[in-house]
Amino acid sequence: MIIPKLSVRNILGAGTKTWLNAVVLSFAFVTIIWGQSLFRGIDEEASRAMIDMQVGGGQYWVESYDPLDPFSLEKAHAPLPPPLVAAVASGEATPILIVQATAYPEGRVLPVELRGIDPGQTVLTFPSASLSGRPDVVPALIGARMAKSAGLEKGDAVTVRWRDAKGTFDARDLVVVETFVTTLQTIDAGQIWVPLGSLREMAAMPGEATMAVVRQGFQPSFTVPGWMFRDLGFLKKDVDAFIKTKTIGMSIFYVILMFLALLAVFNTQVLAVFRRRREIGTMIALGMTRERVIGLFTLEGALQSFLAVLVGAIYGVPLLILFKAHGWRLPAGQADNFGLTIGNVLYPVYSVGLVVGTAALVFAATAIVSFLPARRIAKLKPTDALKGKLK
Repeated sequence: MIIPKLSVRNILGAGTKTWLNAVVLSFAFVTIIWGQSLFRGIDEEASRAMIDMQVGGGQYWVESYDPLDPFSLEKAHAPLPPPLVAAVASGEATPILIVQATAYPEGRVLPVELRGIDPGQTVLTFPSASLSGRPDVVPALIGARMAKSAGLEKGDAVTVRWRDAKGTFDARDLVVVETFVTTLQTIDAGQIWVPLGSLREMAAMPGEATMAVVRQGFQPSFTVPGWMFRDLGFLKKDVDAFIKTKTIGMSIFYVILMFLALLAVFNTQVLAVFRRRREIGTMIALGMTRERVIGLFTLEGALQSFLAVLVGAIYGVPLLILFKAHGWRLPAGQADNFGLTIGNVLYPVYSVGLVVGTAALVFAATAIVSFLPARRIAKLKPTDALKGKLK
């Protein structure tokens, strides 16, 4: 127990130097937790929104469908095969038909996608119910981004032209019955949602669909010729790649921050070994092994990380709680510039593993940095140390 007692006494006796190191380390500790929790929050928000409103438990695609190639939409439709028809009938899936079209809002030309969805579906939390109950017109549902770019509001009519399955161009007026707000650009920008039955009739594609979204938790036990199943890993790969890229970028900042903090600890330990050389020689002369002396200096440096955690908790806990409650509000319109599913306010997600892992990282790094200057003690002769020499 003598080594821990001496370590605590020495670091507390160092006074200002110890507390300055603790403050610098605590800043790195709190910053790492804040940055990592922010990206976890973005990942969870994006995943939750995509699963609830767009991808469900996965999607079956017509083989020719490519969401990045609008020209593939001309052939990206086929009759639902029997297994998917059964899944739709049992409420485990809902079909979506996509048709390339052109809208003419206020005389302007705007390329859009007509997306047909069952107004009574319950697989997604998408507000498709607003498309029901309008037999006199073809109702249309658009997102806030689409409404802004097209200059449309609830109750407005817009002319839309498309090409049906037989290659014939047709046009019709749609009436905007509702607009919705979502963080998902992929179900909003450049898209007009209409009842599935209406779009099938308009495009001469009875019983056909481009994709079928299955319910969360649904485990597909069948393969469908001509259709491909896309799981959540595939559908979320853009979000996962974004989070991975940003995490790597922030890691560089963390490394620089930790390097600066550990540099202060390293300098402190170098000075401590130099100034306390007579004390080192005395301890070795009294019978303390070199390994125990090295352990003493290493533990002194490592305990500074413990103080850093305590100091960080004093100011970090209130700040992180406040950040959790109010989030980080982005400037107006900046969220859409990321091109991903994030809201205007970003909320962090904390976990015990994140806090403990960060604390362990800081502790290990501090211990290693403290050990490096202490290695010189292994080659030190007690007589030289007592004379004030350190060679």
